[in-house]
Amino acid sequence: MTKALSPWRDPVALLAAPAVLYLLALYALPLVWLLAKSFSGPAGLTLAPYAEFFADPFNWRVVANTLSIALWVTLVCLLIGYPASFALARAGAALQIAMLVAIILPLSVGVVVKAFAWQIVLRRDGVVSQLLVGLGIWDEPQRLLFTETGLVLGAANIFLPFMILPIYSVVKLIDPRLDEAGATLGATPIYRFLRVTLPLSLPGVVSGVAFVFSMSVSMYVIPSLLIGDRFQTLSTLTGRSFLFMRNEQLGSTTAVILLALAVSIVVGSGRLARRLGGSA
Repeated sequence: MTKALSPWRDPVALLAAPAVLYLLALYALPLVWLLAKSFSGPAGLTLAPYAEFFADPFNWRVVANTLSIALWVTLVCLLIGYPASFALARAGAALQIAMLVAIILPLSVGVVVKAFAWQIVLRRDGVVSQLLVGLGIWDEPQRLLFTETGLVLGAANIFLPFMILPIYSVVKLIDPRLDEAGATLGATPIYRFLRVTLPLSLPGVVSGVAFVFSMSVSMYVIPSLLIGDRFQTLSTLTGRSFLFMRNEQLGSTTAVILLALAVSIVVGSGRLARRLGGSA
């Protein structure tokens, strides 16, 4: 019987050492600093910064803005991405490759570039405004830039691949014959979808929702360019606190709250996805 090697002597474990050191230096240590700064006060450790933050009605509105935009972006991505993932999974080989390229290729373009592109699309003489006027929905061109609707549209476009790909990875494993078997037994299309297809695809839905919601909650560049300072979220308030107000304690407090929201969504969705995957 061979003796187990210590993690420090295992050659395979040592391969992870550079990545671990990198994460410790550039991720873990700054997080520890943020946590310490958010709980620090003149007399030492205190919860006063959090009490002051939640005592201000403006900050509650900032939290509500953050959650509201994240929910709307996630909902739009889900409504578009769910059927798109089925189309991608059921498409032929050539069409599937073309669709994957169309979905993945935009990820190579920076967020700043895409946000500036949406500034052009959402302005009064942009494509969206002209299209809605042409369809007769609007009587005259209107500006969607610097509005909450424009922010949701722009963010949903940028985050849509992160909804489609997780759902697609689960849907492609669903046997299409299950739907055919349900049809031969007399089940209606709606019944087959609700009792067969939807439950089997839920792990992918949960993963996609977690990806999009966590990124939407913490986005900074997109709201800064598409809606400006008039609509504050936790991420933009954090940036203003550090860059303009020079209030490190407020910035640390909002950053920790934002981190807690994102981590709770990821951890909760991970547990739910494992539970759904185990019961499938």
